[in-house]
Amino acid sequence: MATPPKRRARAQPPAPEPGSESESGSETESSGGSGSEDERVEEVSGEVNIEFEAHSISDNDYSGIKKLLQQLFLKAPVNTAELTDILIQQNHIGSIIKQAEVQEDSSDDDDDDDEVFGFISFLNLTERKGTQCAEQIKELILSRCEKNCEQHVVEQLDKLLKDDTKPVGLLLSERFINVPPQIALPMHQQLQKELMEAQRTNKPCGKCHYYLLISKTFTEATKSNSKKREGKKNQQKEELMFANAEEEFFYEKALLKFNYSVQEESDTCLGGRWSFDDVPMKPLRTVMIVPADGINAIMDKLKDYLSP
Repeated sequence: MATPPKRRARAQPPAPEPGSESESGSETESSGGSGSEDERVEEVSGEVNIEFEAHSISDNDYSGIKKLLQQLFLKAPVNTAELTDILIQQNHIGSIIKQAEVQEDSSDDDDDDDEVFGFISFLNLTERKGTQCAEQIKELILSRCEKNCEQHVVEQLDKLLKDDTKPVGLLLSERFINVPPQIALPMHQQLQKELMEAQRTNKPCGKCHYYLLISKTFTEATKSNSKKREGKKNQQKEELMFANAEEEFFYEKALLKFNYSVQEESDTCLGGRWSFDDVPMKPLRTVMIVPADGINAIMDKLKDYLSP
């Protein structure tokens, strides 16, 4: 049996701004299905303060982590069950976000106590070579790269993924859209400490030369159905919006990056049916390869951006 998870960080979200994502119908806000429409509108529009805590990953987090992984990969052929199992097995790496302890008289229903609102973890793709989920992830990004990038970019990505002397690690950081980005700073900092300790003690998820990120991003949906080649040219001109704002700093340091659309795969708000100020948004996934030696600079920028 897993030992009780230790607490690692705590963050309290700021009050939502008018028109912000925190006021949109996200999964954390729309979990309750009872009450009249007027009551639900009043609940969403009011200020809700939820305090979050970060814990180490345990067996009890399986369903929550898997659900967030499915939010990332959608209908892509990735064995999220196996991936979740691996992340739980290597629980010396990574953290999950849960709601802080609530008052005893708040409810007799403890179903929400173990709900995972987000997590951060790391999968060494080179070290896990041969596992189904690792191979599927590599095949996924290579196939999307072939459809959306020039040949020299495809060759560069293929070479990076096949070079066992310079391991590539998949950085996974997923959370519900209305969990404040401030929680990301202590979780990323803790992850870096854990990765250094894993390297020092020769535990799984040791040193990686490159970080791979697959980020949920969005651009304004255009009226015209342009050809794929036109899409390649316009892709860089379109302004990217990151579901996890802090991942833009990884994007700035990436030596290889490209986008691919998931519009045909998205069937939920979390999956990507978005609109801001009534402007429809096109859901994408942005793939980034970031050199590990640039992570410290990224952490410094995260500290400046997310610190109070």
